[in-house]
Amino acid sequence: MKIKLFLLTLLFFSCSSNSKDFESLNDKVVEYQNLLINNEILGSNSFVLFKDQEVIVNSTVNTNFPEDMVINNQTIFPIWSLTKTITGIAMMILYEREMISFDDKLSDYIPYFKNTMCKNSKGNLYRCNNEITIFHLMTHRSGYPNSKNYPARDNIYNDLDKFVKDVSNYPVEFEPGSEYLYGASYDILGRVIEIVSGQTFYDFLNQNIFIPIGMTNTKFFITDYERQYFQILHVKDDNERYFTFELDQNSYLEEGNGHFGGSGLVSTIPDMMKFSEMLLNKGKFDEIEILSPNSFDIMTKPYTEDRYDNGFYTGWDIGFSLFILNEPLFDGSNAPKGIYRFAGYHNNHFWIDYENNLYGLFMTRSIPHSKKMIHKLRSIIYDFL
Repeated sequence: MKIKLFLLTLLFFSCSSNSKDFESLNDKVVEYQNLLINNEILGSNSFVLFKDQEVIVNSTVNTNFPEDMVINNQTIFPIWSLTKTITGIAMMILYEREMISFDDKLSDYIPYFKNTMCKNSKGNLYRCNNEITIFHLMTHRSGYPNSKNYPARDNIYNDLDKFVKDVSNYPVEFEPGSEYLYGASYDILGRVIEIVSGQTFYDFLNQNIFIPIGMTNTKFFITDYERQYFQILHVKDDNERYFTFELDQNSYLEEGNGHFGGSGLVSTIPDMMKFSEMLLNKGKFDEIEILSPNSFDIMTKPYTEDRYDNGFYTGWDIGFSLFILNEPLFDGSNAPKGIYRFAGYHNNHFWIDYENNLYGLFMTRSIPHSKKMIHKLRSIIYDFL
């Protein structure tokens, strides 16, 4: 009996200690969030850390400035390039259904791209030797940059066919497949999904991802009623800090199909938590399977070594529009090899860690974009773990 009582007591104090530890971690995260606000880096912001099938940190810090907005579960964020991760999942659904192959030529689906022109090192044009493939688009190796000549914005294009037709009239920056260039590839993939599936891009996402896992507030538009929840943008430039809706760039109107696979979606914290949990579970949410684990192995395989930081290798390589940590010592955050991350222009970030069975999700709306900000947050988490 004494032994049993001792074990129960030990278990109780062990659980209590873990609980206090997570409270301590939450306190450190809140302190960091306040520093970001007080040093004019961000406005109101929210962070969720999910580990071993439970939320262990859930911290929203609001500025309480009269010109800022309070973040809550109804807050709507433009998620910008996090849209690419969702588009990538949609492409993998088509791949698993054997409706596409990565070796397929883009021109097989969109004939506009049959005679793509390339630039040489002197900027002169010639007909490309290689055709753009689906793999080139998935790995950002098509050669198409983001461009003011074909801005992927819903207030410029009402449908994706007109968009890809315009894109096809411009040259790529290099031979397809030869280099990495972050640009319009995933916007083009939105149109590929429409052609292969026979649905609008949004209808395909809705039917195959959003509705099955309950992402009811993730879409390409905002209703008049919902605009009261659309988070204002925090801006910090060299001269001042201010909040504005004047830099939204997209209109997010209900009518039209100008829906872009690279940057067009809006979402909420609860919706992005569901999506992140599905990624952590390699395609499953509750009992619903969106993708098989094999697809995640393909998506998170490094295809390009990242040398963004003035030629210095940061330790992160690039898969299907995901950054994968391949050399943790270069990263310096104590995160393990194999975690992957992605982010949106307005500083919405997530990372997935299979080794520690966790995801981190950071939601705000602020420019300029900062990788260093989220790197420091990851360091706080992994120093604790």
